[in-house]
Amino acid sequence: MQDSLDNLPYWSRDADDLMAAQGSAHDGLASAEAARRLLQHGPNAVEDRDEQTALRLLLRQFESPLVLILVFGAGVSLWLRQWVDAGIILAIVLGSALLGFAQEYRASVAIAALRRRLALTVQAWRDGAQVTIPAADVVPGDVVQLAAGSLVPADGVILEGVDFLVTEASLTGESFPVEKRPGVLPADTPLAARSNMVFLGTSVRSGTARMLVIQTGRGTEFGAIAARLKAREPETEFARGVRQFGYLLVRIMIVMVVFVLMVNQALGRPLIESLLYAVALAVGISPELLPAIVSVTLSRGARTLASRGVIVRRLEAIENLGSMDVLCTDKTGTLTEGVITLVAAVDAAGADSATVQRLAWLNAANETGIANPLDAAIVAAGERAGLQTGDAIKIDEIPYDFHRKRLTIVVAEHDAPGRHRLITKGAYAQVLDVCSSLAVDGSERALDDMQRERLDAYFRRCGEDGYRVLAVATRVLEARPTYSHADECDLCLTGFLLFSDPPKPDAARTIRNLARLGCRTKIISGDNRYVTAHLADSIGLDPQAMLTGPQIAQLTDESLWHLAERTDLFVEVDPQQKERIVHALQRTGHAVGYLGDGINDAAALHAADVGISVEGAVDVARDSADVVLLKSDLGVLRTGVEEGRRTFANTLKYISITTSANFGNMVSMALATPLLPFLPLAAKQILLNNFLSDLPSIAISTDRVDREHITRVQRWNVAEVRRFMLVFGLISSAFDLLTFFVLLKVFDVGEGLFQTSWFVVSVLTELAVVLVLRTRHVAWRSAPSRLLLGATIAVTLTALILPYIPGVAAAFSFTPPGAALLVTLLVIVLGYVVSTEVGKLLFFRRHALPQRRRHAAAPDA
Repeated sequence: MQDSLDNLPYWSRDADDLMAAQGSAHDGLASAEAARRLLQHGPNAVEDRDEQTALRLLLRQFESPLVLILVFGAGVSLWLRQWVDAGIILAIVLGSALLGFAQEYRASVAIAALRRRLALTVQAWRDGAQVTIPAADVVPGDVVQLAAGSLVPADGVILEGVDFLVTEASLTGESFPVEKRPGVLPADTPLAARSNMVFLGTSVRSGTARMLVIQTGRGTEFGAIAARLKAREPETEFARGVRQFGYLLVRIMIVMVVFVLMVNQALGRPLIESLLYAVALAVGISPELLPAIVSVTLSRGARTLASRGVIVRRLEAIENLGSMDVLCTDKTGTLTEGVITLVAAVDAAGADSATVQRLAWLNAANETGIANPLDAAIVAAGERAGLQTGDAIKIDEIPYDFHRKRLTIVVAEHDAPGRHRLITKGAYAQVLDVCSSLAVDGSERALDDMQRERLDAYFRRCGEDGYRVLAVATRVLEARPTYSHADECDLCLTGFLLFSDPPKPDAARTIRNLARLGCRTKIISGDNRYVTAHLADSIGLDPQAMLTGPQIAQLTDESLWHLAERTDLFVEVDPQQKERIVHALQRTGHAVGYLGDGINDAAALHAADVGISVEGAVDVARDSADVVLLKSDLGVLRTGVEEGRRTFANTLKYISITTSANFGNMVSMALATPLLPFLPLAAKQILLNNFLSDLPSIAISTDRVDREHITRVQRWNVAEVRRFMLVFGLISSAFDLLTFFVLLKVFDVGEGLFQTSWFVVSVLTELAVVLVLRTRHVAWRSAPSRLLLGATIAVTLTALILPYIPGVAAAFSFTPPGAALLVTLLVIVLGYVVSTEVGKLLFFRRHALPQRRRHAAAPDA
């Protein structure tokens, strides 16, 4: 990263020199120049999200090995001058590809629109004014304003900074924030020590700054690392299940293909015909539209969630949302109203104190670090009381951090020349730790053990009454330019601030509703144990099932694994402990959701199976989340859980039903191959069968879902899918064998009529079984969606008519069955439907869900 004008790296050059080299100024670029640079350098992105063009999506439809095998088979047919067979195979492959492409393209457009809605923005200086622009539009030479909670949008140098701390763990691995300030460093300064620089992918912990952008996108340090590693996001539970299921199908296909090839060769059948038949047989068992079905179902779920106030940033998170059985959440704004009010400012004796309120107001009004609702409440109360800074002039600020849990402002007062006053505000225990005295009745007293016990009792009473308490302390020092953490000592406790944030009226009901969905709510909060216990008791959580931050610090990982599951409240915790709690719950087999909106939630959001944030969250929290709520409301989240389970259930429906029907047909063909003097179906007939029977499944994303699938945690279970496939596939095979018997022994049909008749039966049974097995309840009591039903009827009529259309019949070697035979075939299909219905009821009675009886009266959702 060398500047074009000389060989010095930019962290070792003066800011004014860099500004001139970049053709920029302190008030930023002109809009026209920024637009020109955007064309020159490209979007500020490490990865090209928009590379998923229509052409790439279309080509992706042909990536499947099975599709490539079919194309190879078509090539063999062309080589042998089997023009019709080759044309039919290619037409079916192309039809499946175009169908999948149409659905995936529509899904990608919908998801791109949702992502644009949540695209990160930055405050940049353009045309001399501060404006909001998309982070992707940042260009070299831009001047960007940063504040606590911001994600750094590019690599650059600090022009101005006030108490500016940045978390660089994503780049350097250092978990503690580092301070950044303007300056010039030696050229050989290593990356971790470049204190005058900020980097893409890091986040602002506290303070404010103005930066000059030098490198964007792939030119950044983060972009270089990403390009080298090509890191992939961890595999989701659902994707892992699909992969394992794919392995199962591959094993079955290999066995069947080898068996059929051996039998056909033993019977002396032509090699090419046998090979095409075996390939078609292998494809027949595969749900080749699965990628399209999954994309359609997930994108429809994402659109539905967006209409209900839940935006999905990563599609796979919908399944994770449905499988979530533990929700970890902070209390402010989700379980409480989120409107924090300063109820009282009292002295150390508990009496109302204007002095304490003024000190707290000076502290909050002059704070420039992390914006928070407590400071906003203090400032609002001070404005109502008519407070003004007067002659108190801010000298310095010691920013808040999550280890000290306190903030100090240093002011100069007109009545104390040559001296400065420290005003410290923060968590009760952390402020008392740096106090040696307290103010009572206008005089200072030593803070001895008896006084501490009295203060502890008062603090506890306030918490038990539901008040959040902050302590305020002060100290007067000889004046000097700057101050540090070391000056926070020997303070005098002046009093307390009492805040109210009542629980939401529907919080208890929402938690009960989540519990009915099998999702247990746990509070993880940095707040004190007493006020959190008071809230928990009022909303139906166990206030005794509590672990505090100091207790967690003493626990081994193994001990925390056992205790976390039985704990409802984690209180007085720091950001690292939040992440540790999430990992502990995951270690005991839970799918964990984490709801957070603050800077200190980013690590836990990333660690959770599904990270959940809100639209108004700080950038780093929102960027770490998989799901974003348009309002901080657990009721909205409950809707998201239900939709996630509905989406998961419909996806699994397609996989289970299609593979069981295909498996049954393939077993039947494998059994019939050595017993018949001809192939039970031609390769082109198998492919047409598979194509037609899959068409209605595109509509499965719109289908209704049994209520118990919504009220029960959904997990991928390959063993259950395999058991389902075997049971219902073998039922299908039994009726196929009955069909063979009737065709050969009753009607004594030849090759053409046999293949046509079984083609019709095979398609109709695969279509009918979707309507039967789509619900665990009696089929006629659970109506399918209109689109699914309409598509099924349309394809059914098509399958019945095709053998009677001369051109189609000739192309696919169909022989139209007579009326008596057609009626017999329909009776067999009806018998299959009834038998499958009975088998379904017996199967699910044996594997009944615990909630089945409870929801028998309301089967659909």
